[in-house]
Amino acid sequence: MPRKPDTALETFPNPNPKRDFLIRMQIPEFTCLCPKTGQPDFATLFLDYIAERKCVELKSLKLYIWSYRDKGAFHEAVTNQILDDLVAATQPRFMRLTARFNVRGGIFTTVVAEHRKKSWKPETPVSLPPFPVQSPTGES
Repeated sequence: MPRKPDTALETFPNPNPKRDFLIRMQIPEFTCLCPKTGQPDFATLFLDYIAERKCVELKSLKLYIWSYRDKGAFHEAVTNQILDDLVAATQPRFMRLTARFNVRGGIFTTVVAEHRKKSWKPETPVSLPPFPVQSPTGES
């Protein structure tokens, strides 16, 4: 079992590179430090992407996210850095990272950063109702 964070993002081959399919992840335990006060900032990260040739491996993503626990970073900077690192590792057709930070000083902050491969043209999506987000206990 890993006992320390790691900044290496591992990947694996996209099992169906001919199809645009959405990979959606919710990461509810992100923490970093406020660069001004040193106090912890907590966020839930929402990662949506359409892979090209590579997908991010989940254990390495978990260890990568853990690496921010003791780093001071502004919300805007850390969101964009995580997106840049994920894009560099996977080179997706599309990727969006939404960082929803918990309240700090009476202010909630949400940062959305996005990447689109220049040659990628999304297909028109079928409109479906939103998928319910489950709590860690499995309740909707």
